[in-house]
Amino acid sequence: MSPSAKSNRLMRSLAAVAIIVAITSLTGYSQQAAKAAEDLPAGAMQAKATTACLECHEARIILQQRLSKATWTKEVDKMVKWGAVVEASDHDALIDYLSANFSPDQPAYEPPRTSSEKATGRKARAAK
Repeated sequence: MSPSAKSNRLMRSLAAVAIIVAITSLTGYSQQAAKAAEDLPAGAMQAKATTACLECHEARIILQQRLSKATWTKEVDKMVKWGAVVEASDHDALIDYLSANFSPDQPAYEPPRTSSEKATGRKARAAK
């Protein structure tokens, strides 16, 4: 095989690998985005919270909050000033959704355990 044929074959192989890596990365990203949306509780404003909040934040940032309605109002207003897209017609309903699902009287957020925590029992040891 001539050197130029070897070079062409190598370039085609590298291009194929690059395409596979790109597709794999995009698939993982879309699955991660779908998982983030699934984490928010169902409700009339779940889709709005997903588009307005998860544009910049991971779902767990919202899931771990325990704020009063007044504090959620301040938080939403601040985020709108910083660029979150919330139509005036959705403003109050979004605050109602957030304050109903993430109020101080809701149970504390329990983050999902990672595989390494399960394997090592890190949380179990830390609790003792």
